[in-house]
Amino acid sequence: MSSSNKQAGSLNEKAGISSPEITNASAISQIKNKRRQQPSADELISGILSGNRTALSRAITLIESTNPEHTEKANEVIKGCLPQANKSIRIGITGVPGVGKSTFIEAFGTFLTQLGKKVAVLAVDPSSSLSHGSILGDKTRMEELVKDENAFIRPSASGETLGGVARKTRESIILCEAAGFDTIIIETVGVGQSETAVHSMVDFFLLLKISGAGDELQGIKRGIMEMADAIVINKADGDNIKKANMAKVEFNRALHLFPSKKTAWQPKVTTCSAITKEGISEVWETISEYFELTEQTGYFGEKRKEQNQFWMMETINEQLKSNFYNQPEIISQLEQIKKAVQNNEISPFAAAQLLLDKYKKM
Repeated sequence: MSSSNKQAGSLNEKAGISSPEITNASAISQIKNKRRQQPSADELISGILSGNRTALSRAITLIESTNPEHTEKANEVIKGCLPQANKSIRIGITGVPGVGKSTFIEAFGTFLTQLGKKVAVLAVDPSSSLSHGSILGDKTRMEELVKDENAFIRPSASGETLGGVARKTRESIILCEAAGFDTIIIETVGVGQSETAVHSMVDFFLLLKISGAGDELQGIKRGIMEMADAIVINKADGDNIKKANMAKVEFNRALHLFPSKKTAWQPKVTTCSAITKEGISEVWETISEYFELTEQTGYFGEKRKEQNQFWMMETINEQLKSNFYNQPEIISQLEQIKKAVQNNEISPFAAAQLLLDKYKKM
């Protein structure tokens, strides 16, 4: 048999084709068609509930899609997974770029998997406001954790979403929980002071800091500090240990000036080195203490209920916005009205009202 016939036969076998008359091109075409076939909502749900990571990844891609045709199918998948969700603890981790979030999460996630936890990391990378692209390099930075069979890492682009998270992070949490992951870690884009969205979807909010980057008091921003349940000063190794301990004292003083939380929890400040793994176990001890307290007081369940209401309202807002911009009449007139605004022929406020009035009549 010639090499070309052998190649065709091999392709035929991969494609599940037994007839020897099928040409090489035909076999390749059938293989490509198989790959293009999208699993049904039921197949995705079944795969997720059985812990299939491929199904989980494809489902997250589906819910992140902005294609209106995918919305109904995505809602079916979420509905099918919801009864198996809400069985994890959700930890949000933020900090300015360069603080070592990815390195810390790898060390922390590996520590948790060694305890028998199943860890899902939803890492959000900032999108360019110019090209709208995103690097999505978290898997590359977490070389050890990405190979751990008890860990799942999913990088997503933030897109135009504010608050340090991606547009569908909330739904991704539900899918990961349904797939059996009992600890969900959300790594924000790290803008430092606008992480309100992630705070509204996690149980514990951890703020990473570093010392030696200037006046420590410059890092004490009231908004983000009030949201934090713990502050961890990373890179406390080598010559930086003394500076990290000094920063710990400063942040502890600052925290005592803030109003008490409803949980009666006093946020703690610890130091760690994600490189040497020093202090990682203490971070988990702090988080465990927090969950023990909030479970006892009933705050844990109350916060989850409040978050569900918040995300209901957010979903309504998002759907209204999407519906508005997908109306054919709005689409046909939007560019024309935008040009009129640019040319000062109509004010931005009058133009907006004009479009909204037109939308109300539809």
